[in-house]
Amino acid sequence: MNRLIDIDELAAYLKLKKQTIYNWLHERKITGIKVGGVWRFDRKEIDAWLKSRRRVSRTGEKQ
Repeated sequence: MNRLIDIDELAAYLKLKKQTIYNWLHERKITGIKVGGVWRFDRKEIDAWLKSRRRVSRTGEKQ
């Protein structure tokens, strides 16, 4: 089973504020699992989500 990370770890990993993560959860931009009142996230799912959000620049290079 993949290791689940909490919201503090996810915010640090993405270099975002926790409120941004909560907003994304509310807007259903990302998914998580609430365990015992604490949000948990699958790191592999977050990485896949990030990869799907990549954009290609006009020169053809990934940003």
